[in-house]
This record gives sequence, structure tokens and C-alpha cells, in this order.
Amino acid sequence: MTALIQAEGLHTYYGASHILHGVDIAIQPGESVGLLGRNGMGKTTLIRTLMGHISPTRGHIAYRGRRSQLAPHQIARQGVAYVPEGRGIFPNLDVRENLLVAARPGFDGRTDWTYERVMQTFPRLTERLSHGGQQLSGGEQQMLAIGRALMTNPDVLILDEATEGLAPIIVAEIWRIIATIREAGVATLIVDRNYRKVLAHTDRCVVLEKGRVVETRDSATLAQNTELLTRYLGV
Repeated sequence: MTALIQAEGLHTYYGASHILHGVDIAIQPGESVGLLGRNGMGKTTLIRTLMGHISPTRGHIAYRGRRSQLAPHQIARQGVAYVPEGRGIFPNLDVRENLLVAARPGFDGRTDWTYERVMQTFPRLTERLSHGGQQLSGGEQQMLAIGRALMTNPDVLILDEATEGLAPIIVAEIWRIIATIREAGVATLIVDRNYRKVLAHTDRCVVLEKGRVVETRDSATLAQNTELLTRYLGV
């Protein structure tokens, strides 16, 4: 099976700071992967490198089996959707406009995620259709950001800190939505501070420490390994 995204030997810098040190990661069709590590270990840098916002100094990335250094919009056309930390919704567009502006067929022409399906997945947004992006609560903005990503009919959805700063009731709703997306067969790469939730909603996890991959294990096995969780993720 050809990986949707496969990175090998990535070295990435911010100026003179060497952030990623030879990172390997792959995402297979329909697979849910967790990206774990304490703050400052390189998780967001890795995501931004995979999305083309940062160019690696060494190493390569293949999208659907083809090695290429693509621009972010070209990566999006490969069926990769990104929900960044901070959400990035359009504040002057209402909910419906935020969704429809992103609507397009997927890489292979599929249109599984229609406007109607997204509305069914996010019932809370149906009550806010005429509200501008700036009028929504943080949780509603996060739902809108995920819904907008799904409107591109992606094969891979990358979520960076999707529950950060949200009320517990909204956090529970976001994880329900993530489970629904996973059941629909969309591959996911998930970063979240609640590593136990990540372990519960993924097939496999990659753990970063100081920009290096220190563990790659199936999530169920890693969830039972208290020693490793304490070593790499504990406070």
C-alpha cells in the first residue's frame, strides 16, 4: 500500500536552530496516527514541514509515492487538509461562507463530504449559519475549521491542538467528531496535549523528543507502557 505521506530523514531549521533531526514518519490510507511529545519537541515544526510551510534542509517527502518539494496549495491538492493551531477561519465570512469557500472534490474526484454532511456532523453550527467567524465561540470556531477542512474531501486530515483552551463539554464534542472522521475512513495525524485521548483515537503513535523520533508503536500497546509514557510525556 502506497503511503499518502511518507517523510524520510527530515532535518529542519528555524534560522540557526536545528529543530528536526532526521525524522521519519508515514501515514497510510485510512490510518490514524498520533504525534506525541512534550512542548517544544518539534511536533508543529514537523507538521509545517509536511504541509510545505517550511522547507527541510535535508531529507525528502513523498506524497502518494512521488517525491517532490511542493508548495502548500499543491499539497492540499494531493488530498491533505490542515487544521492549524489557532484555527485560521475567515472572521468576516459567516459560517456558511467559511464552509463553501473551501468546497471542492477530493484528489480522485470524490465528493463524500458535502455541505449537508458537514452540517449533520456539526449540528451546533446549524444554529450559527448567519454568524460571522468572529462572533463564534472558540469551540464553534474549532468545529468550523474542521468542517471547512472536510469540505475539501481530504484523504488526510492533520489536526494540531484541536482541543486546546476549550471547555470540557466542547472538548468531548471535538473528540466525538474526530472519531466520526476516523470511522469514515479519512486518515488523520493528530497532535493534542491530552495524550491519553490521542492514544484512544489512533492506530499508531510517533513520539518526538528534541526533534527526534524516539518511539513508534501501535497506540494500544503504548497506552499500557507506563514507563515510556512517563519518560517522554510525563510532567
